[in-house]
Amino acid sequence: MNSISATIRETKTRGDINSLRINGSIPAVIYGGSAKNQKITLSKKELKILINNENFLSTMITLNIGEKNENVLPREIAFDPVTDEPIHIDFLRVLKDGDIVLEIPVKFINNDKSPGLKRGGVLNIVRRKVELKCPAGNIPKELIVDLENKDIGESFKISSIKLPKGVKPTIQDRDFVVATLAAPTIIKEPEKPAEEAVEGTEGAEGTEGAAEGTVEGAAKPGEAKAGEAKATEGDKGTKKEDKKTPDKGAKVVKDPKATAKKK
Repeated sequence: MNSISATIRETKTRGDINSLRINGSIPAVIYGGSAKNQKITLSKKELKILINNENFLSTMITLNIGEKNENVLPREIAFDPVTDEPIHIDFLRVLKDGDIVLEIPVKFINNDKSPGLKRGGVLNIVRRKVELKCPAGNIPKELIVDLENKDIGESFKISSIKLPKGVKPTIQDRDFVVATLAAPTIIKEPEKPAEEAVEGTEGAEGTEGAAEGTVEGAAKPGEAKAGEAKATEGDKGTKKEDKKTPDKGAKVVKDPKATAKKK
């Protein structure tokens, strides 16, 4: 059982309470039973260690107030809205012969031994906590649900969970469901073998090679046209050269008939 030291406080104003918080203390109140409410202060550092525990609100704590020890349950914690630090806490006295109503967390074990989860099943948690009526001296820390050998389609009701002696759920009119093991909503397609994947890659490479060959073949007719154009330009140049006047050193042969007419 967890324990923490506490001191009785005599604060009367809001300023007194603020000074306690500045000095690292948290004001608290103990109530319940036939005794009067008791104002106390706690160490903020020690209290934060207890608050960080998962089941803090359902765990019995022993307050060491001077020479007196008192068993209590934390019922409500107030936090600062800006810093999120605890600024006040209420404790309920635990009477030896009394019953207490608490919300006890549910814990699931042996998940790796469930065939349903191995086949892709989904654990749907309906209630993460169950409200129970417990004797003061027999408060369970958690409720255990064993998933070993559990398959898809099974449900876990409160009647299937083993409860300590004297502990009863507050809901008595039905056997309510805590969780179910349902079938997966998405069916996974089987993965292709590695050999098929390699063959598909080689086929893609062959397609790329064929495409490159087609592009190169398409470029050749264009190159031929360019060659033809160059050849045409060469012919034109030859004709122009033919029309030029002959060189001075060359002999000119005249038609004799044309000479006679001039005479």
